[in-house]
Amino acid sequence: MKTIKPYDENPVKPAYEMPADACDAHCHVFGPANHFPYSPVSTYTPKDAGFDTLRALHDHLGIERAVIVQASCHGTDNRAMVDAIARSNGRYRGVGMVDGDVTDAELEALHLGGVRGIRYNFVAHLGGAPDPDVFDRMVNRVKGLGWHVVLHLDAQDIPHYLPLLNSLPIPFIIDHMGRAKVADGIKQQPFQELLALMHNNERSWVKISGAERISKAGRPFADAIPFASALIEAAPDRVLWGTDFPHPNISGDMPNDGELVDLFARFTDNDDLRTRILVDNPERLYWAD
Repeated sequence: MKTIKPYDENPVKPAYEMPADACDAHCHVFGPANHFPYSPVSTYTPKDAGFDTLRALHDHLGIERAVIVQASCHGTDNRAMVDAIARSNGRYRGVGMVDGDVTDAELEALHLGGVRGIRYNFVAHLGGAPDPDVFDRMVNRVKGLGWHVVLHLDAQDIPHYLPLLNSLPIPFIIDHMGRAKVADGIKQQPFQELLALMHNNERSWVKISGAERISKAGRPFADAIPFASALIEAAPDRVLWGTDFPHPNISGDMPNDGELVDLFARFTDNDDLRTRILVDNPERLYWAD
């Protein structure tokens, strides 16, 4: 099990002032391990970054709400996430990871605990797609709860999975701009496939997060701006933004979360669109009830 890079403990104070009820729609909690041990089958060991660390970061950045996405280092043990949601006094929601044999009672408990979706990895080098029968069964089970599904998916694989995506009966979210590499240019076929998906499928959503994962230039990752801007233009009502704190498995420059807030402000100069992405869109998915 490898130890991954720690997050930047000194985020700058962003120049951009977040609107009221702004949401970090993709972040994680790691441990703390003495209360919430990491999965014995995790491929990495992170530095602890529990609720107190995450809340302090959000207060510093001016972010009032957040969606905690279950991290693979905790596997299907969602306790750290649910605990953080409970301590947030309604400010946080969650996206969980579950086994195919999860019971209806366990799903209902997660719902009562603030979970509103499940996440699956489809990235080939991270293990590839889940068992299709389990995936189909779980999608249909969470439909009754009003949940959605989050897909960690490479844009280059969209053509292969397009029949599956178009058959999904619930909203689905593509993480991190489909991981389309900036080095290949905005006209690259994988990114164009992602744009086409956003144009053509009203259940599709995308996160304009993970600039550090697709950038060629490095910090502050400004070369990702045209990609995020194009996705906003394609589907402004189905775009979310998040920090991805504490930034697991970063191979290049570790981002500074204050700089990421200011980078978001450069994705569009339209304040109405910024508010739609930070407030209105996550409100519909996570706080509608």
